[in-house]
Amino acid sequence: MTTNDIKEKLIKWRRHFHQHPEVSYKEFETSNYIYNTLKSFGSIEVSRPTETSVVGVLKGRNDGDGKTILLRADIDALPMQEMTDLDFKSVNDGVMHSCGHDAHPAMLLGAAEILSGEDFSGEIRFVFQHAEEEYPGGAHELVDAGITDGVDYAYALHVSPDYPTGTFSIKEGPWCAAADEFYITIHGSGAHAAQPFNAIDPIIVGAEFTTAVQSIVSRKISPNHTPVVSVTNFHAGEVVNAIPGRVDISGTIRSLDETSRVTARNELERILKGVTLAHNAAYDIKWDIGYPGVVNDKDATEISRKVFEKIVGADHIIEGEYPSYGTEDFASFSSVVPGSMQQIGVYSEALDNKHPLHNPEFTIDEDALLLGTEYFVETARALVK
Repeated sequence: MTTNDIKEKLIKWRRHFHQHPEVSYKEFETSNYIYNTLKSFGSIEVSRPTETSVVGVLKGRNDGDGKTILLRADIDALPMQEMTDLDFKSVNDGVMHSCGHDAHPAMLLGAAEILSGEDFSGEIRFVFQHAEEEYPGGAHELVDAGITDGVDYAYALHVSPDYPTGTFSIKEGPWCAAADEFYITIHGSGAHAAQPFNAIDPIIVGAEFTTAVQSIVSRKISPNHTPVVSVTNFHAGEVVNAIPGRVDISGTIRSLDETSRVTARNELERILKGVTLAHNAAYDIKWDIGYPGVVNDKDATEISRKVFEKIVGADHIIEGEYPSYGTEDFASFSSVVPGSMQQIGVYSEALDNKHPLHNPEFTIDEDALLLGTEYFVETARALVK
């Protein structure tokens, strides 16, 4: 197979996924397409560990020191209306691939086809994972299904419009944050706006809580382990001449280590309890404990670095200076086996496609697809011998 042959296939696959996006847990057509494509390669054992995920297993001779590795691509789209003028724009109203989950499975399919014709001694698991975008996440379900059993290393690659095509970004250690969501209702007592002395005003209580919670970051946790605490919703009242009886508040806590993650949650509840008690109000709080943070293993990341150097050269590797406070459920894999999740540049000055992830105009430079496929192929070759 020539480079041009596989590149044409990568573009075809990516455009098919882009044109037919499906949201988390509903990737029925997407997973069927992947299943049938993997089957067509002949030597890969293909299974459906969940209703909308696909795993292909390529087994070697089992007579050497080859490792068992997991290569992962997420396949779900976002509930977002596409605003590009692409010929292959989404045909599913209100659904769009605006986070690269069209490029990721295309690159992994390319790697699977190339590697299916090679001789080696280890085992490769091609994991096409559902529901990365929606908690509790497809990775967690796949770990429970045993997909990581016996795996030595796990790898993933994410497109990034922050870097130009022909580059990779690499970072060892904390790569992205854990995220927990809180949902609070403060119960007061409503009254006429002309008689606030007859009310327990939940707006006042909620405003004090919202202000006080900022002290968690500035005063309660070391600046070396600072989380991000954000109140993102504050809803109260329906009319202008009445104090309401309740306020609904929600937001997130994003943390890079487990100690600050737990401390921030505890401090938030302590502040909430104190503020409501001071005003004779009451509260309810519900937590959605989200994905853990992704931490890139030292040895796994060193393998990624060597592969990047082989593909594009050391001068085209960008050192990731800071972790992201976004989330990624690849953490479910990398928390049980050594993992490395890095970024591939997809920005082209000629295309002027520097729209961020989760933007309705997001798209990629398709010249990056072959580089991503080469990364998966060379990573496998380095480990399965």
